[in-house]
Amino acid sequence: MTSNDRKPILHVVGGLAVCAGVVASGAFDGVHTEIGYEHYAEPTVPGLPALVAMPANCLVNMAYLLLGWYWLPSGSKKGQACYLQGVFATMALAYGPVQWVRLWTQHHRAAVLDQWLTLLIFTWAAIWCHFLERGWRPGTFLAMEAASAASYGLALLHPQGFELALGGHIFTDVWKVFRVQKHLGDTTSACILAVGMVSCLGFVCLKLWDHELAQWTPFQRLTGHFWSKICDVLQFHCTFLFLTRMDRLRSQ
Repeated sequence: MTSNDRKPILHVVGGLAVCAGVVASGAFDGVHTEIGYEHYAEPTVPGLPALVAMPANCLVNMAYLLLGWYWLPSGSKKGQACYLQGVFATMALAYGPVQWVRLWTQHHRAAVLDQWLTLLIFTWAAIWCHFLERGWRPGTFLAMEAASAASYGLALLHPQGFELALGGHIFTDVWKVFRVQKHLGDTTSACILAVGMVSCLGFVCLKLWDHELAQWTPFQRLTGHFWSKICDVLQFHCTFLFLTRMDRLRSQ
């Protein structure tokens, strides 16, 4: 692995370490998070260790690891688009364990790190779109990530501050994706975009309706929260498919 191949990994690990350090300092201890198994519709299984106390919701995080590994650029790929893909894939690799630690520990600070990382991942999709539209602008990309990181401060101001910030990130992503589709896209990318939008809707709604859906037998073990994560992995995958295709169309 060359130094260029390691850059995305080092940058993501470094950024995650900074975020973890800030969280560990107690800076976000005043943020409202949902801690405790009662916030999940999936029942715990007596006798299982806390690591897999809710088997479906815990083990589904393996899908993020598989997704990130699949989309890590090969050593033959070079260039700025490869770097963007590498960062996004490494974020997927990191996201699964962070969420798993949250479920395992049911600790407030683990939940905070999970929420914060979620915002930064959504921002990277917008950054990749910005690259496709405007080219390589590292200063702009850094400013976008900094603004995303700062937006988590809304969670300190209001109990639903995180949801407000996440909604803003999703809106920005949708706007940027449709702009890229309009200028560079084709029929195939439009189909990928449609699947991605449905997956994003499923990611939000299935999680919100976790307990309500649990009254139905099909959602009592594989709950709304579980299927929300499946939708999240699918929207992640569609984002990779869409943006890598846009990069190829842009290069033609």
